[in-house]
Amino acid sequence: MRPDTPAEMSSGSPGAPAAGGSTPGAPAAGDSDSRPRVGISRCLLGEPVRFDGGHKRNLFVTEMLAPHVRWITVCPEMEAGLGVPREPIRLAGPAGAPRLVGSRTGIDRTGAVDAAIASRLDGLERLDLCGFVLKKVSPTCGMERVKVYSETGISNRDGVGRFAAELMRRWPLLPVEEEGRLNDPVLRENFIERVLALRSWKDFKTGRYSVGALVAFHTGRKFQILSHSPRLYRELGRVAARAREAGREATLARYEELFMRSLAEPTTRKRHANVLFHLAGFLRGGLDPERRRETLELIEDYRRGLLPLVVPVTLIRHHARVLASGYLLGQVYLDPHPKDLMLRNHV
Repeated sequence: MRPDTPAEMSSGSPGAPAAGGSTPGAPAAGDSDSRPRVGISRCLLGEPVRFDGGHKRNLFVTEMLAPHVRWITVCPEMEAGLGVPREPIRLAGPAGAPRLVGSRTGIDRTGAVDAAIASRLDGLERLDLCGFVLKKVSPTCGMERVKVYSETGISNRDGVGRFAAELMRRWPLLPVEEEGRLNDPVLRENFIERVLALRSWKDFKTGRYSVGALVAFHTGRKFQILSHSPRLYRELGRVAARAREAGREATLARYEELFMRSLAEPTTRKRHANVLFHLAGFLRGGLDPERRRETLELIEDYRRGLLPLVVPVTLIRHHARVLASGYLLGQVYLDPHPKDLMLRNHV
C-alpha cells in the first residue's frame, strides 16, 4: 500500500495498515471486529504526512484509545496529491468564503483539495463511522479557531477547516472532536461516550426491530440520557411510547436524532448527582441505614466537587450487584465505557 493511501489502521500498531480487504479503508469480508470505526487525521497517529515531513502523534489516541477503536485515517492534503514535503497552505480571502492557498506563492489549491474531500467522504459513507478525531487549527481538518488571512495579511481565528466543515455538514450527528480538546477530561469522556453510544445504536438498528426492542434499548439508557438533557429525556420517552403508531422508519430517525443530540449536551455535576440520587432510591429497600447514609454522603461529596464521579458510581454498582438489581445493572449509565480508559476518574 502506498504511504499516501487512506486506510483502515490496526489499532494495536499505529501507522500500520490493517490486514485484509482489497479496498483501502473497507472492512474485510467476514469481519467480526465489533469495535467502532473512528476517523482520524493521519498525522495524529504518528504518520509523517505534514507539510514538512513531520507528524503530530497524540499519546492518548495512540496508546489509550487505540485498543478500543478501529482507526480510519484521512489526510485531505495528501489525498489531493500535494505530497511531502510541500508548501504549507492556509485559508485566505473574504470572511465566509476563504480559499486554500499556498502560504508563500499564493497558488490556489482549493479545487484539488475540495475534490479530494468529496471523494473521501463518499468513500467513508460505507464505513459506518462512529466518530472522528481531527487535527486542531489545520486549514483542512481544524473544527474551530482556524486562522483565516485577509488580503492585507491580517489573520483572525474564526475559520473552520474545509474537510472538517464538510464532514460536520454531511453528518451532523457524528461525534467529532479535535485532539487538543481531548486534553479536557470532561470533553474526552463525553466524546468517547458518544462514540460508543452511536455504535450501540447502529447495532440496534441492524438487529430485528420491534417496539419492545426499542423500549428495552431506551430503558437501559434512561439515566445516561437524563444525565445530559432532562428535556430530551422526556422527548425520547414520548418517541418510544408512540413508536407503534408512528411506524418504524419515522421512529428510528427521530430517536436517533434526539438520542445523539441529548448526549452531545454537556453534563454537569448537578445533573450527575441528580441521576445518582435517583439510582440510590432504587436501592433504598435493600440497604441498612448505615449503607444508605454512606451512599448518599458520597453522592453529596461528589456534587460538591470533593470526589470524582467514579467513586459514587462504583459504590452504587456494587450495591446493585449484591442486591441482584437487574434494572440497575442494565443501566448503561453505570458502565458506559471501558474501565481502563479511567474517564470517570477525572470528572
